[in-house]
Amino acid sequence: MLYIEGKNVIAEVILNSNAKQLNKVFDYEIPQTLVTKVKIGTRVFVPFANRKQLEEGFVVNIKQTSEYKVKQLLSIDENECIDKNNINLAKWMAKRYFCNISDCIKLMLPPGTTTKIIKNRIKEKQVNFVYLKKEIEEIEQDIENKKIKSEKQIRAIKFLKENDGALTTELKDFADVSKSILNTLEKNGYIEIVEKQMERNPFYNKKIEPDKKLELNKEQQNAYDIINEAIEDNFNSEFLLFGVTGSRKNRSIFATNRKGIKK
Repeated sequence: MLYIEGKNVIAEVILNSNAKQLNKVFDYEIPQTLVTKVKIGTRVFVPFANRKQLEEGFVVNIKQTSEYKVKQLLSIDENECIDKNNINLAKWMAKRYFCNISDCIKLMLPPGTTTKIIKNRIKEKQVNFVYLKKEIEEIEQDIENKKIKSEKQIRAIKFLKENDGALTTELKDFADVSKSILNTLEKNGYIEIVEKQMERNPFYNKKIEPDKKLELNKEQQNAYDIINEAIEDNFNSEFLLFGVTGSRKNRSIFATNRKGIKK
């Protein structure tokens, strides 16, 4: 899309909301400072109604005019964006499964980034990895010929050889070398330092309690004892469990003892 300086550009935004009445687009003017950064799929923050806090949403279309009196979107998250094809897929999913478009968009986001509490989102983390750049035979030849004399440099090279690369922080700690040592090795072409993105941990802000052994009631215990006896006697028996639908009959009995699963 061609942007003309001084002309209004309008973003159609789907708010991050589960409310059915908000499952529609809202027009917001894109300020000139952001007009080249906002595209379809960009995560944006906008004022909505009389709420004090900004609402989060995603741009699903960009156009030149709006029939409404619109507010400006105030900021964007440059690190979070999904492409136009995924936006179109989200629209199709919402129509096909009778749900909000925003719910479908969230399915396409990386784990740990969908919570509305911004501070709890797992951020991208860039870290530096170190790898040997030259063939190890050539490096060992330089060590033998005293071209590499520093014990710390040799120690760093040995660690990288044994571990097929390492984080810079790990290399410094385990090989007991400083940043200047790594800089010298990099300058001389023996190693390369590569910036990589760490995987997100979607459970970072979640406290997960381990499952506890379930306590069976009298009827469940009786059923379990009968089934367990058949297992112990190696009988190939079938059992039909009766109970209220949705009462997790199988889970209640077999989760207490894994014998049935193991055999």
